[in-house]
Amino acid sequence: MTTTTPVFDDIPATRDCPCPGCARERLDLRAGGGSRAGTRAATVLALGAVLTGAGTGAAHALAQPPVATLNPLPPGQGAPGPLFAQTAARTTASPARLTRSQIMARAQTWVDARVPYSMSTFHQGYRKDCSGFVSMAWGLGSNQWTGSLAAYGVRITKGQLKPGDMLLFHNPANPGAGSHVTIFGGWADSAKTRYVAYEQTRPHTLKRTTPYAYWNHSGGYVPYRYKHVIEDGGSGGGSGGSTGSGFPGAAAFGPGARGSQVTELGRMLVERGGGRFYRVGPGPAWSEADRGATRAFQRAQGWTGSEADGIPGPATWRYLKEGRGKNIGGGSGGGGTGGGTGGGSGSSTTAFPGAQHFRPGQSNAQVTKLGRQLVKKGYGKHYTQGPGPRWSEADRRNVEAFQRAQGWRGKDADGYPGPETWRRLFR
Repeated sequence: MTTTTPVFDDIPATRDCPCPGCARERLDLRAGGGSRAGTRAATVLALGAVLTGAGTGAAHALAQPPVATLNPLPPGQGAPGPLFAQTAARTTASPARLTRSQIMARAQTWVDARVPYSMSTFHQGYRKDCSGFVSMAWGLGSNQWTGSLAAYGVRITKGQLKPGDMLLFHNPANPGAGSHVTIFGGWADSAKTRYVAYEQTRPHTLKRTTPYAYWNHSGGYVPYRYKHVIEDGGSGGGSGGSTGSGFPGAAAFGPGARGSQVTELGRMLVERGGGRFYRVGPGPAWSEADRGATRAFQRAQGWTGSEADGIPGPATWRYLKEGRGKNIGGGSGGGGTGGGTGGGSGSSTTAFPGAQHFRPGQSNAQVTKLGRQLVKKGYGKHYTQGPGPRWSEADRRNVEAFQRAQGWRGKDADGYPGPETWRRLFR
């Protein structure tokens, strides 16, 4: 049998073609000092082996290249492709319509799971690199790369950015030279020089405060909005909208934010020991006091880095709403607006009504209820009349006496009831 070695014409790789052949040749040219001879010779030998049948091993190697050659794009990039095995949970076969809250909730799942970075393995059907992460957050139903993600978005300006949008840098001449993409999570300062970035990077998924637009290649990043996004009022990582106990969204907090959610956050933080951060308020305008108290609460849970940046996310909100975790100041001690405020309203036989009821100038049935219970427990010596319904210095001094009887001192015995004072008083 006579065989003829195939004749090949050299077709130079284009600078921006993302196909595996051109991308692989660009890599080989860089690795081999600019010569295509080695690549052409290897291809001829392998194909000749297939045509002559001389060596099934060579034929198998050509037909099924090793994993490394299946991903010819430079480090940091994965080729466009379908979901891994098409069996991923919580994904769709085609781009989904998602609210901003849902996009951020999907991104937060990888942050919580600390998904390790990888270009060759998958989580929930999506490749574990930066573009796979955005493909997941946007519910694309397929794995894209930085060269194709823009097709799923609409270009916007920096001033139009909202949580759930993406910041994309694609270098078509050399995709491995810094190409990256992040999910925008909201501004971290009023000057809009820093933002909260959700990103898939080494060693694992991160949520962190990042200079705008990124640490490097900052001028090359372009903002995009997902084509199928549904504006929902909420824009952070809760699974719900802005009603009920669901996280109202990252856009409700941070520099420039104003509203009832800021007030509610502040009141919950005061109840958990954050009162010392507030000279006025809390709420309704976001302030450094809100950020300081939020950061202190996050650190009390043992969170560090981007998880203790002073901007509430779904976990912070959930802990506050459900009375979970540790209080500012540590432990389960204290009952004032200062230090620890204990186990929260969930551990009380009578739910704590909130610190806002017990302040100078307040008059309500909760003050009366508190005073009567203090008298019942033997801590009413400072009342000359009453108790209640108007908050008085006598109320504060009696509460302080009760707190000191628990062994608390300093800010934990300031005379203002918190959840743990209330729990012990009414248990």
